[in-house]
Amino acid sequence: QVQLVESGGGSVQPGGSLRLTCAASGSIFSIYTMGWYRQAPGKQRELVASITVVGTTTYVDAVKGRFTISRDNAKNTVYLQMNSLKPEDTAVYYCNAEHTVFSSRSDYWGQGTQVTVSS
Repeated sequence: QVQLVESGGGSVQPGGSLRLTCAASGSIFSIYTMGWYRQAPGKQRELVASITVVGTTTYVDAVKGRFTISRDNAKNTVYLQMNSLKPEDTAVYYCNAEHTVFSSRSDYWGQGTQVTVSS
């Protein structure tokens, strides 16, 4: 099992930047694919960005070129650098750790951190 704690959310004006941090504990961090999801009011939770154990990254089209996901296995931490923020980025952002062994997937979630983009 792994425990995840997010931080770094807040309120920012359009065009601003935030960096989210997710600290992991309780398991071997380096074996997990890490992801950031978000959920806006009235909408389904969506995957924003992910990074595999070897550092391969993926992004949803809406954030490509603006968001960067990274991980520091020595610190058991994953980051989401968010630049050029837009009002539509407003959501609760959740950190996710995923591990699949022989088609059996395990997911772990943080408690979420609010990001509000508004003028």
